[in-house]
Amino acid sequence: MILSSFFKAIGQMGDPRFRRVLFLGITLTIALLAGFYALFLTVMNEAVDGTMVLPVIGEVTWIGDLLGWGSLFLMLFLSTFLMVPVASAITSLFLDEVASAVEAKHFPHLPDVKGVPFYESLRDTINFLGILIGANIVAILLYVMLPFAAIFIFWALNGFLLGREYFQIAAMRRLGREGAKQARKEHFGMIWLAGCLMAVPLTIPLLNLFIPILGAATFTHLFRQTQMRRPSD
Repeated sequence: MILSSFFKAIGQMGDPRFRRVLFLGITLTIALLAGFYALFLTVMNEAVDGTMVLPVIGEVTWIGDLLGWGSLFLMLFLSTFLMVPVASAITSLFLDEVASAVEAKHFPHLPDVKGVPFYESLRDTINFLGILIGANIVAILLYVMLPFAAIFIFWALNGFLLGREYFQIAAMRRLGREGAKQARKEHFGMIWLAGCLMAVPLTIPLLNLFIPILGAATFTHLFRQTQMRRPSD
C-alpha cells in the first residue's frame, strides 16, 4: 500500500497542476533552508566573535561565506537535519493543493470539500513544530548515549512525528479533526512506517527537496486507501 501510493505520487509529476505545486514547494523549501542557514551562521559567528572554523569547510565568516561556494556544501550538510522541520512547515501551505490534484486524477468521483482554514492549519503547524523541535532536543540525549543507533533513532522518531502530521492533515480535509484522529489511531503502524520511509530520504541532500510534496501526495493516497472499505466517504 505504501509503495504503490508513493509510485502513484511520482507518476503524477507530469501533471501541470502537480508540477506547479512541486515547483512552489521546492522553491519554498530552498528559501526556508537558506533562512535557517543564515540564522545558523549568524548565531555561530556571534558565538565565536565573527569567525569560526568547520571541518572540510574551513574558516567561516558570516556574509562572505553566506554568499560563497563553501556555503553551498554547508547548507547541503545542514539540510540533512533541517529538512525535517522544513517538511513539516510546508504541509499546511501545500497539502490542500496537492490533495486536490491527487483526488482530481485518481478519485474524480469524490465531491469537492472546503480546505482546512488557513489559520487552523497555521496553528496546527506551529504547535507541531514545537513538538518536533522539543522531541528532537530530548532525543539528543539518546544520540549521545547510543551514537551507533543515532540515525535509526532519528528516523524512527521523526518518521513517527511526520507520519502522524501528514496523515492527520490529509484526513482532516474529509473527516474533520476528530474523525482524522480516529483514523490515525486505526492505522497507527502503517502511518509510522510510511513516516519512517519519508524521514530516510529527507536526510539525503538534494533528493530531500522533492520529498515534502511527494510525501503530501503519498499520504493523500494512503488516506484514500484506508477509506476504500468504508461504506461512504
